[in-house]
Amino acid sequence: MIKEGNLKRYLLYAIGEILLVMVGISLAFQLDNWNENRIKENTEINYYKNIKDQIDDDKTLIIEQLEYNNLYMSQFKYANEVLDANDRSKMDTLGHIIRNLTQYSDFDRKGNIHETLVNSGEIKLLKNNTIVNRIRMLEEKYNYVNRMENIHYDAIMSHVIQAINPVIKFSNGKIQKPDEIYNYKFQNLVLSILQVMIEKDKVYHEVLYEIEFTINLINEELVIN
Repeated sequence: MIKEGNLKRYLLYAIGEILLVMVGISLAFQLDNWNENRIKENTEINYYKNIKDQIDDDKTLIIEQLEYNNLYMSQFKYANEVLDANDRSKMDTLGHIIRNLTQYSDFDRKGNIHETLVNSGEIKLLKNNTIVNRIRMLEEKYNYVNRMENIHYDAIMSHVIQAINPVIKFSNGKIQKPDEIYNYKFQNLVLSILQVMIEKDKVYHEVLYEIEFTINLINEELVIN
């Protein structure tokens, strides 16, 4: 039989062992939670970095398209001035510009960031709702850019080519039928294309603003983490 003194020591020892096991389990559980949270945080950080890299690439593409759009927009504004003044001394220059009415900027992005995050369920890993909302707003701007570019393309295919094909020799840009160029109908066509390009310029700048704003938010989040 266990003596009373030994029993007390045994009970204390047993209780101590139980407490050690419980502490061990608790620590292991806390460690698992810490590891899991750390993995989620690292995953979130990596997503922010990847998003930042992608929209930074988009920024480069947008700047290229903005500059391309502005190059021809300035030419078409000049053409409109020549047509408005009925200045036939500038006919050679005008011919080359009119030939360029078939040119248009086209932003070809890699993919829809917000839609991809939502469809994959990975958007739940991003805790900064402000960043998520800005990404959604940026995607809306991208969609508007693409709509304006489609409008521009459709105008070229449906109206511009039909209008300039009979009056311009494409190989050298020489005007073949000046009277059909120097009239209000053709000038209206040039002005219509200009309006589309002016709107494109506006939305390109809006996209650049959204990109800069979003990148700054991501940078702040990366510093915090």
